[in-house]
Amino acid sequence: MNVKRIPIIIDTDPGIDDAVAIGVAVYHEALDVKLLTTVAGNVSVDKTTNNALKLVEFFGPDTPVAKGAGQPLCIPYEDASEIHGESGMDGYEFPAPKKNIHPEHAVNAIRETILTSEEKVTLVPIGPLTNIALFLALYPECKSRIERIVLMGGSASAGNHSPTAEYNILADPEAAKMVFASGLDITMVGLDVTNRATLTPDNVVEIRDLNETGKMLYSMFQHYRGGSLKTGLKMHDLCAIAYIVKPELFKTQKCFVDVETAGAYTAGTTIVDLMNRYQREPNATVCLDIDVEAFRAWAIECLAKAR
Repeated sequence: MNVKRIPIIIDTDPGIDDAVAIGVAVYHEALDVKLLTTVAGNVSVDKTTNNALKLVEFFGPDTPVAKGAGQPLCIPYEDASEIHGESGMDGYEFPAPKKNIHPEHAVNAIRETILTSEEKVTLVPIGPLTNIALFLALYPECKSRIERIVLMGGSASAGNHSPTAEYNILADPEAAKMVFASGLDITMVGLDVTNRATLTPDNVVEIRDLNETGKMLYSMFQHYRGGSLKTGLKMHDLCAIAYIVKPELFKTQKCFVDVETAGAYTAGTTIVDLMNRYQREPNATVCLDIDVEAFRAWAIECLAKAR
């Protein structure tokens, strides 16, 4: 029986945990990855684009890669190379990519992909939201062709790049504010679940022994500082893919979310109104808990299908 696949566009800044998410997505029988778009985030947009090309060639699908924004909308760019290494994917020697970048800027490539898709497309941003905000601002007529946005970012509690802000949102808070105000169906998969969605040391060894993809990821995990090999590696971006294909892993709540852009200490903070203090209409589904053991089993099951 043919499974009807969900068309998605992954907007990404690879990044080691991005590599895991992309690997699971391209091999998952329920997903059709139409396009990868890149943004400055974990490392510069030149590096994230090069990394995306390397991953597509490694995994094998003929997925187009379009280069996007190299700077946030309003603030200076700040990378996260202290987490992912200088290249963004340190630890594994990929061959130089032979694949060409899509000729259009990521924003135009998103528009083209959405308009030529037979079905509505789900946007899956797992980096800063610069490209998505620009796309929605330039091509608001395309909103009706978007099924929903499932994003990795934000927090209903504490941050990871400041006391209150998660990195993807803090990296471009103005863009994030625009996306949450877009009126689209948005799911926020933030630190409340992604900090808990770890792979244990035993899981990492099991993944290493699965296949070539497992060996590649294991090599990069040695250089990934999102958690540790002793305490568990945080699979932030993979959670967004998990939510699309296995939402029963998560506990969620619909609520109003906004983004602080100007606070001296709180810029980039997602204001998640869990108690409905502001009496505002909910604009997002927020993930608040995850079945960690089931997530780990699912991740390994998915990676076993890779090359």
